[in-house]
Amino acid sequence: MASGPITPDQLTEYRQKGYTLVRRMFNPQEIDLLGRSAKQDKTLDEHAFGRDDGRGKIVRLSLWNHPGDTIYGMFARCESIVHSAERILDGEVYHYHSKIIMKDAKTGGAWAWHQDYGYWYQNGVLSPDLCSASIAVDPATRENGCLQVIEGSHLLGRVDHVLTGDQAGADKERVAAILERFPLVYVEMDAGDVLFFHSNLLHASAENTSDKPRWSMICCYNAARNNPYKESHHPRYTPLHKVPDSTIIEAGLKRFADSTEDVAWLEDKKDRSARGLEHQAAKHS
Repeated sequence: MASGPITPDQLTEYRQKGYTLVRRMFNPQEIDLLGRSAKQDKTLDEHAFGRDDGRGKIVRLSLWNHPGDTIYGMFARCESIVHSAERILDGEVYHYHSKIIMKDAKTGGAWAWHQDYGYWYQNGVLSPDLCSASIAVDPATRENGCLQVIEGSHLLGRVDHVLTGDQAGADKERVAAILERFPLVYVEMDAGDVLFFHSNLLHASAENTSDKPRWSMICCYNAARNNPYKESHHPRYTPLHKVPDSTIIEAGLKRFADSTEDVAWLEDKKDRSARGLEHQAAKHS
């Protein structure tokens, strides 16, 4: 079974660095179920959309708002992950959304430097009391475009974001200055490892130039006390029903087509975060 929530030492590391990497949070059987489900799930593929990285390469992803009762929902609702998020955010959390990032071999594009709160600020979320749990479905290496983070950058507050291709990225001049003062870390992961990171942590990834895919599932959580003040394409407070870690194995290969629950897919045309920034830029140009 999953290893259980983060330890006090890992929580201290998270506070200091803006992230903590938990090795082998999920065992090979659990992560194999997730990988086989995702890569064979026609519904997941049908809801995938692309993000141009500004250099002609595309990052594919599928994104949904409510965890549901599939194998993906069991990961997003399991006690190891949710209790970790509760410790990090110091109280009740709810599921803000989950996504599968599909960085395919040779073709997967890059993600520009950004903060998640740089997007979510547009959604009526007043404070950066959110965190994400990135679950490695495949091994992540420098060659296949693993996540890069700027250690400690979460302490600098929100950075202005502008559009690069279809992606909203942090102001390049400020990022360059930050990189002169803060460490750049390549987060290489084995399948089953989980990276918990702060919504203001600057992170990016290079394109996948290898012959190995790098898929990951990212579960995002908001503090219940941080309920957005307005409606957006991501949910306001919705009670999260946690499940024991054992339900991952019990769920087996339960894909989206095997469920009747409405997970509220986010379609490409409904994602307004980057487009909102584009509108603001046009107003001030």
